[in-house]
Amino acid sequence: MKERSGRIRRQRTAGRQTTRNRIRTMGRKSLIKSSLKSSTASRSATNSSVLHEAFRAGQRAGRKAFENEQSIEQHARSTWQEYEAAISVELRGYSAAMHAGKAFMQGYAHAAGRSLNIVPLALRKPAAAVVCACNEELTLGQVLVQLKRLPLTDIVVVLNGTTDNSLTQVLEQPGITLVYEPDRAGHDVGRALGAKMTEAETLLFVDGDMVVPAEQLAPFLYAVDRGDDVALNNLSSLLPPFARQDEVSRIKAYLNHVLNRSDLGSNSLTAVPHALSRNMIQIVKPEALAVPPKAQSLAIQHGLRVTAPSQVDVIRSNRLRSTNTGSGNEVARLIIGDHLEAIATWLDMGGNKSQARSISRAEVAYRRNAR
Repeated sequence: MKERSGRIRRQRTAGRQTTRNRIRTMGRKSLIKSSLKSSTASRSATNSSVLHEAFRAGQRAGRKAFENEQSIEQHARSTWQEYEAAISVELRGYSAAMHAGKAFMQGYAHAAGRSLNIVPLALRKPAAAVVCACNEELTLGQVLVQLKRLPLTDIVVVLNGTTDNSLTQVLEQPGITLVYEPDRAGHDVGRALGAKMTEAETLLFVDGDMVVPAEQLAPFLYAVDRGDDVALNNLSSLLPPFARQDEVSRIKAYLNHVLNRSDLGSNSLTAVPHALSRNMIQIVKPEALAVPPKAQSLAIQHGLRVTAPSQVDVIRSNRLRSTNTGSGNEVARLIIGDHLEAIATWLDMGGNKSQARSISRAEVAYRRNAR
C-alpha cells in the first residue's frame, strides 16, 4: 500500500510547488488516503485507482447535494447507485463494492460538508426487512435505526402478543409498515406474515431483540440481490466440535446432511439474520416460513441456491430468557420439532433418491464390527 501511495504522491507533486500549493495538495491527499485504509484482503480485491476515482466521483456528486429535492442521504444513495452500475465490471464481489462505496461516500461527505451515517450498499432490486418482535421495547428502536441505514424500500414490523411499549416505539417511527397482532401468534409466524406484506424482491429477516449493525446485515442483502435465493447466517466457526454440540446444533446438521448439503453444517433458517429471494418465497409459499427448517428443506429440494455468506454472532448476543436456557428448554424442543417436521416433509416428497444405493453384506458387516 505504501508503494502505491508513494507512486501517486510523486505523480501529483511532480514539478516545482509553492508552500501554499504543497499544503493544499497534501491535505487533499490525506483525505483520499484516509478513504483507502482497509485490510490486506480488501486492498487486493479493489484496485487503488478504482478507490481514487470513486472518491472523486463522490466529491462531484457532493457538490450538487443541495441542488435537488431529495434528502442528502437519498441523493448520496442514488448517485452512488448510478456510479456503481457504471463501474460494476471493475468491482469483483462484496468487499470490493463496499470499499468503493465507502470511498465514494467519503468524497461526497467532504464536498457536501455533511457527515453521512448510511451503508453504501448498491442493490439492483428492491429490498425490504421484516422485524419480528414481542416485548422488545429496550432494543426495537435501535434495531430500526440500523435498518434505516440500509437502502430498503420498506421495513415491516410484526408485533404479536406485546404488552410493553414496543407498539409506541414503532408508531413513532415514520415509514414503517406495522402488522399488529394483540395475541401471541407463534414463534416464527411473524416471518410468514411479514413476507406477505411487501412485494420486495429481497427480504431481510431480523428479530427485534437483537441490535445488529447495518454493516453486518448488508452482506445478506447483497448475496440475494446478486443471485442467491437463501442467505443463511454462517455460525459454523462459532460451534464446538460435534461431540460437544447440543442437540439443537446436531439436528440442524443432520437435516442438512440428509438434504445432501453437509457443506452447510449446522446453519439454519432458524437463526437470524438471513435473507430470502422473492422467488424462493413464491416457490415454498410464505406460510412455510412459519417453520424455518421446513422452508429451508423445500428450498434445497427445489434446487434453489442456498448459501451462508456471512457471520453474525447471535449465540453470545442472544437475549437469555427462561424459555431458551437449560437442557431441553422450550425453545430447544420447538426447534427440534421443526427440524423433525422438515425431515418428515423430505420423506413425504420421496427423499433424495440420488443418495439411495444398495449396501453389500460385506459393507454391513464391516460397519457393524467397526471400532
